[in-house]
Order: sequence, then structure tokens, then C-alpha cells
Amino acid sequence: MKCVVFGGGGFIGSAVVDRLLRDRHSVRVFERSFIRRFRKFSPDESVEWMTGDFLNVHDVGDAVDGMDVVLHLVSSTLPKTSNDDPVNDVQSNLVATLRMLEVMVARDVRKIVFISSGGTVYGNPNYLPIDELHPTNPQVSYGITKLAIEKYLLLFEKTNGIKASILRVANPFGERQRPENAQGAVGVFLHRAFSQQPIEIWGDGSVTRDYIYIDDVADAFALAVQYSGSKSVFNIGSGVGTQLNELIKIIEEVLGKSVAHRYLPARPFDVPASVLSNALAREELKWVPQVPLRDGIARTAKWLAGKL
Repeated sequence: MKCVVFGGGGFIGSAVVDRLLRDRHSVRVFERSFIRRFRKFSPDESVEWMTGDFLNVHDVGDAVDGMDVVLHLVSSTLPKTSNDDPVNDVQSNLVATLRMLEVMVARDVRKIVFISSGGTVYGNPNYLPIDELHPTNPQVSYGITKLAIEKYLLLFEKTNGIKASILRVANPFGERQRPENAQGAVGVFLHRAFSQQPIEIWGDGSVTRDYIYIDDVADAFALAVQYSGSKSVFNIGSGVGTQLNELIKIIEEVLGKSVAHRYLPARPFDVPASVLSNALAREELKWVPQVPLRDGIARTAKWLAGKL
């Protein structure tokens, strides 16, 4: 199958590219010009690296031309900063995605896999674990935009026959995550621990999240590429909640030492708990997470230690 991965050079995108190549797909990576290749590709890997601007319909058209499936992993914003400029969030993500969908229709590309946000589209949970039928009430522009993109994907599925698979990913972590972006508690906490800096915790450490290892996320995308069933929206998470205080203890066990940490005032946009039910993904995609949190943290720590 011919797959184009928008954002294929990033943390999640690169893992997805590696997974697709292992499945012997032909992969076209679409990235910004300043993003370097994350590794050398072997001659027997069918991969093309293309640079361009996601906001440029001509670049997007060239990227999707001749493809069987689009994997959309591009986001220009982060949850914690998206409220600072919601207009930019909408223009650079929602409007750009609509233009991409129009290009897909014109180029007769009929399948898309989109990364949504299991951590933000639901908002404050009414119950745990959160399933796909839970009300959506995002508290940040990032989540609102992700949800709006979901709705337009389903609209284009109905009106133009573009099969959409929407993956609401929990809190991914693992190799190639960039802690300097201050996104992802596991990566940030490990980086600060290795750098002899205190870990900063917003609130009292009771905030609970669902952490999912990057290889498991990539597996979900690979299965979604092949999926032809009737469902469209899937939670991709471990189904297990871990408090920040617990996360620090696991990191200390993995590193074999105590790590300094300090508590800061709670942030208003942080929901107290977010844990996703993955029952639907297990049933429909036949996806089962394989890597426990502690093992994933150990792998991430080993990789990060080699980079410092």
C-alpha cells in the first residue's frame, strides 16, 4: 500500500513510518524543510522524503498524489499554549486540514488516518475509563480544533466516500520525543532527572493520566491503515491511570536513584484525571498494547541516556 505520512519526521510520525516500512508499505514522508531525516533508510525500504508547507495546497497535492492512504499527524500547536492564539490554531490546523481533504477528493485518495487527542477532546470526565461515547467538552483550543477536524473527517466520509479512522491517542511517550518542547511528562521528567534539574509538578501530583508507549501507538496506526470496518473513532491508550507522584516513583526505580522535584500551583486547564477505555480498539482494530509503563520508561531512559 502507498502511504503518505504528514508529520512523518516527528516523534510519533517517525515511529509510524518505521512501523509501516516493517509492514512493507511504500511510504512518502511529508515534512517541513528544516526537519532532518530521523535515521538512514536502507536501500530495500521503499521510502520517499518530501518537504513542503502543510498550508500550501500545491505542496499537499504533490504529497497525496498517487497515494492509497493519508496519515495526518501534523499539529502546529500544543495543548498548553493553544489558548494563547486560537485563531492561529484554527487557521493552521483546521483550515489546512479542510484544504487537504479537498485535495484528497480531487486526487481520488479515499482513506485517511488522523491523530486526535484522547487527553483533550473529552474535557473533565464524567466517568472513568472514558469510552468513545463519552461527551466531548474540550477545555483548550487544541482539543476544540482536534474535535472539529474529527467532525469534518466524518462529513467528508459521508459526502465524498473518504474512509476516516480517527485515533484519540492518550499520552504517548518513548524514543525520539523532544523534551525541550515541554510536552509529555515522561520525557520531560526523565530529561530533567538526567540533567540534575528538579522535576516541576503542577498541583499536588495527584493529576492522573493514561501513558502509552510509542511502539504501541505505531501499531495502532498500522492496524488502522488496514482497517475497513464500520467504526471511525478509537481511543488509543493503556486503560491504566497513573498519578504524577506515582510516575516519579517509577522513574526513580528505573534510574536507581532519587530525583528532586517541586510542586507548583495547579494549572486551570489540567483535568484531574484522564484514562481511556481501549475496548473498541481491541475489538475492531485487534490492537492490544504490549509494553507496560515501567518497561517503556526503562527503554526511553536508555535511549535518552545515549543522547546526553
